[in-house]
Amino acid sequence: MLGFTIRRLLQAMIVMLVVALLSFTLFRFVGDPVNQMVGVDTSIADREALRERLGLNDPMPVQFWRFISNAVQLDFGTSYQFKQPVSDLFARRIPATLELSFMSAIFALAVGVPMGIYAGLNRESAISKLFLSLSLIGISLPTFFIGILLIFLFSVTLQWLPSFGRGDVVQIGSWWTTGLLTVSGLKALVLPSITLGLYQMTLIMRLIRAEMLEVIRTDYIKFARARGLPDRIVHFRHALKNTLVPVVTITGLQLGSIIAFATITETVFQWPGMGLMFLQAVQEVDIPIMAAYLMLTAFLFVAINFCVDILYFFIDPRLRVGR
Repeated sequence: MLGFTIRRLLQAMIVMLVVALLSFTLFRFVGDPVNQMVGVDTSIADREALRERLGLNDPMPVQFWRFISNAVQLDFGTSYQFKQPVSDLFARRIPATLELSFMSAIFALAVGVPMGIYAGLNRESAISKLFLSLSLIGISLPTFFIGILLIFLFSVTLQWLPSFGRGDVVQIGSWWTTGLLTVSGLKALVLPSITLGLYQMTLIMRLIRAEMLEVIRTDYIKFARARGLPDRIVHFRHALKNTLVPVVTITGLQLGSIIAFATITETVFQWPGMGLMFLQAVQEVDIPIMAAYLMLTAFLFVAINFCVDILYFFIDPRLRVGR
């Protein structure tokens, strides 16, 4: 177990170094930071003084080392657009993005797993075929179109749920905010959570259905039935348990995807998270925010994949045997 964990940590460090190099390249070569920070009437001498003060005249290895050292301390510089430290901006936006992402993941699991189990155990039923048809719609339609349809139906036509914003939030601690403790915050979460989690829900449902269909045809399931075990034990203790290995892997990867690619959903619903701020930074060529977003999303991916690998070690006995 220790060797397995150390190998995964070393791989995660290599990935983060590569991402740091990409972020540094983006920060260094996509536009001139000095031109973004000064006006057109600034003299050449003032520009050079600012460049020297920012360390832009230092050799590339020195600048890269400084960038890594600052990133480890969560110091990504100052935003060109907001004139504030990027770390403070992300600290105010991370709670909204994480809350939306985890609620979307919970929706995908809570709906996709039962649908997949039912579709796998009752493959010829009408409800199972209906689930498959709905899953095709969820996979085929783009995210922004699903969001617009939900807004038109539940916000414009029925006027049941808000169409944008986060609603009322509650301050927890020095920087964390949540809308889960207010009625308006819960209402504001419904539509964006469904929009963001619908694709993952259909993917999980189809994956579990395929795994269940494969597992229930194996010899040990036939042997369990021959022993006279009830269907409940055969289905949920033996069959479902052996479908968890690929499901856990895909779910972990999809959770990282939800966090990283929530930009479209946040834009459609004007959700005040990191994704919306990133798109605004792209429009304004705010390179510190762009580089910080790339680093943070990569770190979230690496952290989630590391947790999935450790969980995978406990679920799959072949890894423990191969140790």
